[in-house]
Amino acid sequence: MLALGLAVRSTHLACSVLLVGAATVIVLAGRSDRATAIQWEGRLLAWSRVLALAALASGLAQVALQAARLEGRAAAALEPSAIARVLLETQAGHVWLVRYGVLVLLATFLALRLDVERRVDWRAARGEPVLLGAAALVPIAASGHAAAVEPSAALAIAADGIHLLATGVWAGGLLPLALLLRAAGRDGGADARPYAVLAARRFSRCALAAVITLALSGTVMAVTNVATVAGLVGTSYGRLLLLKITLLLPILALASLNRSVHLPRLSGDGPTVGRPAMRRLARFVIVEAALALAVLSVVGALTLTPPARHEPPAWPFAFRLSLVGLEGGSSAALRALTGSQVAVLGLIGMITALLLRAWRLPLLVGGIVLLAAGAGLALPPLAIDAYPTTYLRPAVPYQAASIATGATLYETNCTVCHGTTGAGDGPGGARLPRRPADLRAPHTAQHTAGDLFWWITHGIPRGEMPAFGDRLSEEERWDLVNFLRALSSAYAARTLGGSVEPERSWLIAPDFTFAVGPTPARALKEYRGRRIVLLVLYSLPGSRARLAQLAQRYDILVTLGAEVVAVPTDAAPDAITRLGAEPRVFFPVVTGGADEIVAAYRLFARPPHAELLIDRQGYIRAISHGSGAATEMNALLAEIQQLNEEKVQAPVPEEHVH
Repeated sequence: MLALGLAVRSTHLACSVLLVGAATVIVLAGRSDRATAIQWEGRLLAWSRVLALAALASGLAQVALQAARLEGRAAAALEPSAIARVLLETQAGHVWLVRYGVLVLLATFLALRLDVERRVDWRAARGEPVLLGAAALVPIAASGHAAAVEPSAALAIAADGIHLLATGVWAGGLLPLALLLRAAGRDGGADARPYAVLAARRFSRCALAAVITLALSGTVMAVTNVATVAGLVGTSYGRLLLLKITLLLPILALASLNRSVHLPRLSGDGPTVGRPAMRRLARFVIVEAALALAVLSVVGALTLTPPARHEPPAWPFAFRLSLVGLEGGSSAALRALTGSQVAVLGLIGMITALLLRAWRLPLLVGGIVLLAAGAGLALPPLAIDAYPTTYLRPAVPYQAASIATGATLYETNCTVCHGTTGAGDGPGGARLPRRPADLRAPHTAQHTAGDLFWWITHGIPRGEMPAFGDRLSEEERWDLVNFLRALSSAYAARTLGGSVEPERSWLIAPDFTFAVGPTPARALKEYRGRRIVLLVLYSLPGSRARLAQLAQRYDILVTLGAEVVAVPTDAAPDAITRLGAEPRVFFPVVTGGADEIVAAYRLFARPPHAELLIDRQGYIRAISHGSGAATEMNALLAEIQQLNEEKVQAPVPEEHVH
């Protein structure tokens, strides 16, 4: 079924592209009274009628197969009710109805025998298929991956539609142009040789603009659907995209050769230069067109493959490039710097070779040599170990509940070697050939979450770290990863004081869910973009004075755009009752979920009383510790006002560590 679906989609796309290309080449070539040109135009019109019928038939087959896939049974492809559900209840079906209506109009228009004796009639009759073909081709973008992009679906659909139109103009016009060149290159087609030369030159200029458009729109689509290098090389969608690019390279090379070498020779002496060059150009264009049709097959496969952005990537290499590798010493940094400068010189030489005619070959060869030498110097120091899961997106969000679970798992499985604080000073570590890693050190945060997941799952043989893949579930391993990332981040934040560091957002506040009495549960992330949050971890009776002070000034805090969330460190379910009636507390006092919040945030703040100031983007900006006594409120109000005046410097943190 998958192979049949791919064949149908590729056929439909190829027919739609060729319809646009054939109509465009006819318009570019213009009207002619030469017999060979008139015969060529007639052949293209006949082919267009067949292509339109083939597009209609393959379109029907595509909808039938879609119905079978959605219903989960092959028989649904022949059931009118199932097909009707696809057409009337899905966006792809709505798009198909619009496109099919346009294709019916196009097929009907092509079937008409129109009087084109007058030039204006010819232009109208030949221009209409261009418009109808484009109107049938471009909406394909609205039924593909671009329509599911959030939040900028319109931009993605526009980029995809422009990409399709440029493909139709360029790739779809190659075969029609080759037919004209072959006809005019024969002895009997000499009457149309000037016409063919003019058509080839016009198409060359138009194709150049189309290729530039393809490059720009393709880049936008790649960023949207792939986003990362890991997605490009580690997913099925990314590898298909690489195959598409690989096929495009020889096409572009042939196009460049045709434009720079063969096209200028078309105007040479007919018997000795012009006609042989025309026949040679026709052969090259046919090869170019065949490769373009192969690309369309790959595009058909891409439409059936989930975008790389939504698939977990499997990194295929044993290494990756990272600046972490430069921390080994100044010699590594010096080597990388030297190599990068040599590589830059090589790039300058290659660019100069493209711009200058004189010394082109020596400059090009020298530039390539310098580029290779620079890469050989610069890349090895940047290479660090990588694993299939290095860029895997965590399956469990970076939240307090996960961190708390991970802390329990760490205590059970890891403290014997890594110690209670993660410093690598556990009693079991003394017997190992290599001291266990200090999990609080910066290198923990510099490695990806996927690296940590791989080590936890498979162990580290050279350090005699055991594998936990058979002891812990996948979710538990991700919980442990979240705890380790929080542990490292908290250690890095040990110097973070009670004053906000201007425009420096880096410490992500783990999200958490909490309840206040019988009210529905809410989450920290609900305040993002709306409120600054003062998270207060308190204990009674020591914190009573500070909580009373916050309650008395709560109206001012709210006016400044801040919310107070108070969490009892003993996780008492009757926390509100224990605070008493005076002064009245209007800010949330957590009665449900406090144990998880305390377990996670205790890594960042020391008891018995701590306050964490979290900005609107979700980053911890200041941490203050104390006994819970009342302090000067003006200092806190000043810090909140500073956050209010600060420009947004960092994006909203994702719920997954990386």
